Amino acid sequence: MNKPASLICAPKHVGSRHAHDHFEVSAEPVANQLLAWRDRVGHVIDVLPTSHATTTPFNASIDRYKLSDRVFTDCSSDALLLDRSIARISTDKVRDYVFQVFTQGAMESIRGGPQEHGASARASIVAMDMNQPIKMSRGRCRVLTFFVSRTVVEAALPHAESIHGRVFENTTPMTQLMIEHVEAFSRKLPVISSAEAASTFDTAVQLMLAAFSKQAKLGGHVRAAARSAMFDKARRYVQNNLYQPWLTPEYVLMAMQLPRATLYRLFQHEGGLGRYILNCRLREAADELVRYPDRQVIEIAYSLGFNSASAFTRAFRRRYDLAPQDHRLMAAQRMGNAMPGHRNVAGRIDQ
Repeated sequence: MNKPASLICAPKHVGSRHAHDHFEVSAEPVANQLLAWRDRVGHVIDVLPTSHATTTPFNASIDRYKLSDRVFTDCSSDALLLDRSIARISTDKVRDYVFQVFTQGAMESIRGGPQEHGASARASIVAMDMNQPIKMSRGRCRVLTFFVSRTVVEAALPHAESIHGRVFENTTPMTQLMIEHVEAFSRKLPVISSAEAASTFDTAVQLMLAAFSKQAKLGGHVRAAARSAMFDKARRYVQNNLYQPWLTPEYVLMAMQLPRATLYRLFQHEGGLGRYILNCRLREAADELVRYPDRQVIEIAYSLGFNSASAFTRAFRRRYDLAPQDHRLMAAQRMGNAMPGHRNVAGRIDQ
C-alpha cells in the first residue's frame, strides 16, 4: 500500500498577495509524522528522531512566504532536536543568516556559538549563521523565522559571523518590542502589499541586527567601519596563508603592523586570534575531506599545519563532535542519498 502524502493545505489566509504554501503532518499515520516533518524542513536543518519517534504522535505545521529575495516562515511544532552539522554544511549551499523569534515556547539549549546555553536557557530570539554548525533543542513552540541573505547582514554588521548562536531572552522592553513587531507582521502579512511586506520584514531584521550588534559590542559607525576594515585585512591574511606551517598569531601581528592589544581585540568575538586560525584550518580540512575523498587524512592534516594525526583528530572532534573519518563518511552518505534514484531523507534542497 502506498504511503499517503503529507497534507498540503490551501493557504490559511485566503487572498494572500505573496507566494505562500502551508504544510502540516496531521494527515500522516503516527509512525510517519516526525519523519514527514524531517523531510519538509531537511533542506535547511536535520531533525534528529528520538527512540520513540515512530510511536508517539507529533504535531507540526508551517506557513512559508516568499517575498522577493526574502523568506519568512510561521511554524508551530512539538519538541524537537535539531542539528546542522559540518557534514551537512560541506554538502549543501544554504548560507543565509536566520533569525528566529519565539512567540510561544522557547529554544531550550544551543551548542555551537559564543554563548553555549544549557537546559536552563529560554531563548526568545536566536541568530544563526547557516555557514556554521549548530545543535539545538527546543520545546513545544511557535517560532517566526526570517531567512536573510549574507550580503544584507554582512553589509549592516561588521564581524557578522560572531552573532551565530547568540540569543535574547524576553526580559527587556527592546526584546518585547521586537517580538511584538514580528507578531504584528505575521498577522498582517497575508493582506498587505509586497512593498509594505518587504519594508516591514526589513525593519524587523534591522531591529534584530541592532540588538545583536549591541550585545556583541559591534556597533559604532566610523570606529566600527575602521575595525571592520582592519578585521577584513587580517582575516584575508589568515585565509590566504592557511597552508603555511608558520602561520601563527605572531606572524599575523608582524604582517598587520598593529598594536598587539588592537589585533587581539579584533578577534575577541572569535575566541582569540589563535582560536580563529585553528577554526579556519579545521573548516578548510572539513571541506578538503569531502572534496578529495581519496586523499589520506594525515596528508590533509599536515598540509594545514597540524603536527600529527592524533592532534588533528582531537582538534577536529572538539570542534565538530566527530572524527575526521566519520565526517567524510557522513558526507559521502549524504551525497549518495541525494543522487538520482535515492530518496534524500534530509528532504528538499530548495527553500
